[in-house]
Amino acid sequence: MIRPALLALAWGILPVAAEPTDLGRDISSQVTAARAILDTWHAQDPEAGNRRLHIVYWSPSDREPCAGYQTRLTRIMEHIRGFYAKEMKRLGFGPRTINLDYDKTGQLRIHLAQGDKPYAEYNVRSGQEVRRDCVPVLKKAGIDADRETVLIFCNLATWDAGKLVFKHKSPYYAGGSHRQGTAWQLDSPELDTINLPKTKPMIRDGQYGRISLGKHNSIFIGGIAHELGHALGLPHNMARPDEAAAGTALMGSGNRTYGDELRKEGKGSFLTLAHALRLASHPQFSGSVKGMHRSPNQKFSDFKVTPGDRSFTFSGKVTADVPVYAVVAYCDPEGGGDYNATTATAGPDKDGNFTLHCRGLAPGKNAELRIVSCHVNGATSARSRGPQPKFGYSVTPDGTPDVSGIQQRFALEAFLRGLKSSGDTWSASLEEAAYKQLAAAAPDGPDGETLRIARRIQAHLQRQPRHRSTTPNGIKAPSVSLADTKPDVAKVGWGRPAYNILPNDSLLLEAGGRIFETGIYAHAPATHIYTLAGRWKRLQGSCGIASSSFGSAVFIIRGDGKQLWKSRPIKAGSLREFNLDVTGVKSLELVTEDAGDSNRGDWALWLNPMLSR
Repeated sequence: MIRPALLALAWGILPVAAEPTDLGRDISSQVTAARAILDTWHAQDPEAGNRRLHIVYWSPSDREPCAGYQTRLTRIMEHIRGFYAKEMKRLGFGPRTINLDYDKTGQLRIHLAQGDKPYAEYNVRSGQEVRRDCVPVLKKAGIDADRETVLIFCNLATWDAGKLVFKHKSPYYAGGSHRQGTAWQLDSPELDTINLPKTKPMIRDGQYGRISLGKHNSIFIGGIAHELGHALGLPHNMARPDEAAAGTALMGSGNRTYGDELRKEGKGSFLTLAHALRLASHPQFSGSVKGMHRSPNQKFSDFKVTPGDRSFTFSGKVTADVPVYAVVAYCDPEGGGDYNATTATAGPDKDGNFTLHCRGLAPGKNAELRIVSCHVNGATSARSRGPQPKFGYSVTPDGTPDVSGIQQRFALEAFLRGLKSSGDTWSASLEEAAYKQLAAAAPDGPDGETLRIARRIQAHLQRQPRHRSTTPNGIKAPSVSLADTKPDVAKVGWGRPAYNILPNDSLLLEAGGRIFETGIYAHAPATHIYTLAGRWKRLQGSCGIASSSFGSAVFIIRGDGKQLWKSRPIKAGSLREFNLDVTGVKSLELVTEDAGDSNRGDWALWLNPMLSR
C-alpha cells in the first residue's frame, strides 16, 4: 500500500529531451522561475504544515454504506493522488500532490455521516443539506469543515449488478481555495480503479447510456479528480492546441477521459501548466502553511495589448505584498460556460513585469480575458488596486483577434485618471493636452468614438447632461439615443438610474468586448418608460451585462403594453442586438429581469439605444 510519505518540498527534475521543443523550453523556464520564487520565500522563516484531505461518507437514513467502501475508496483516492503527483512531476514541480489521512490499519480514514431523511427525499440539489450533516461529524473529530478541504461521498446511487444498470441523483459539484473547499461526489459498488481497464461488460448508465464498465469508471473516478480540483481552487479550462497532444485537460472535459489510455481509447487526462502553477503553492502540495491566511494586496499597472496573427500578447506589471510567482490568463469565448477557456501563463521578472502570449483563440466569438496572479502563500486573484484584470475582446471567423476594445479602455482609463486627479485644477490647457494624448492612444484615431465617449464622461463629471430634460416626443432631430432623453419612469434593481456611464469607479459602458458611447444602466429588475407619441419609426441597439460584473438578465421591449422583443438570458461577455419597428408606438417600455439565478451582479445595460424617424 502506498503511504503518504511524499516530501512536500522535494521539487524533482523535469526530464530533458535531446531536442526540447519551444513549448518544452517555455514550460521549463516558467517552472524554474516559479520554483525559484517559491523556494526562496518558503525557506525564509519556514512554517511546515501537514494539511490533509478529509473524507466523509454520507448516507440517507434508510441506507448503509456500500459494502467494502473503505478499501475501494482507498484505491480510488490513491490513484487520484498518484495522477496529480505524476502530472506535477511531468511539468517539473516534482511529485507534489494531495495528502491523504490514514487510520492505524493503513486504510483511508473515512468519517461516516447520516441524514435524517430517507433516500427518496434527497436529490442533486441537496448538497448543502448533506454538508450540514457532515459538519458536526468532522467537528467531533477535531476538524473544522470551514477551514479544511473536505470530500463528501454521497450514497445516492443505485447499481443493479444483475441487469448492469446504474443511475444516481447525487450532488456532484465543488468549490474552494487554498484555505478550504468542499467537493460532493457519489459512491457506488462498481466504482473501483481495478475496473478502469475493462472494455466489458457493457452497462446501462442513466446519464451516459450504453457504455463499458471501464468508461463508466473513467467518468465517475475522473469526476472525483475533477471536482477535487475545484475544491483545491482550480477553475475550468481546456487544453490549448499546443497542449492537446497530452490528452484532455482535467479541468476541461477531462473528468470523462480519466484512464481512457488504459483501454487504449484515448490519451486520457492531464494537468495543464496553468493547473500546475496554481497548485504548486497550495498548502497541501507545498507542505507549507506560511502566510496561508494572509490576504495579499496587489496592484496591476502598465497594461498593454498587441494583436498578432491569430493571437495577441498582453503585458503588464504586478506588485504585491505577498510575492507573485506566476500570472495566468484565461481566454474564455462566450458559450460553453468556462469549460472552453484556454490559458496563457507567464512568470513576472524581478520588477513584476510579465508578458502573456494568448493563442488558440476561438474563431467567430466574443470572449473575455481574465488575469489571475498566483501568490507564494497559495492565494490567487487577491484584492486588487487599480484596473480590474478582466477584459472583453472578439475574434473574427478567420481567427483574427480584435482587441481594439481593450486598447480603447486603456486609453480612456488613462484619460479618466488624469481628469479625476486634476480636480479643481482642470484647465483648458490641461484639457487640450489630455485630449491630444487620448487621440494618440485611441485605436480609432482623433475623430473616433473614443474621444466622443471621453467628452460625454467629462460632461457627466462636470454635470453637463445633454437632452435629458426632454422626452423623446419633444426631440426634433432625425435620430436620438434614448439615453439622452428623459424617461417618464426609471426604476433600477440596485443603486440609482444612470445614463451614458456605469455607476461605479470605471464609468465606462463596457460589454461584450466593446465600449459604448451611450447607454442606460438597468440593473435587474429595472423598468424605463419613454413617451414616443407615435413620432418615431425604429429602435435599434444592443444589450448586455457590464463586463465588470458576473450576472445574467433577460431584456424585454414593449410598445403600448405589447411585447415587441425579448432576449434569451444574457451573461457577461455576450451582446444581443435589436432592430424594431416602433411606428405608431405611443409608450415605449424597456424592462430587464433576473434570468432565474437571483439578481446578484445583474448589471444590465441598454447600449446605444437609437430612435430614428
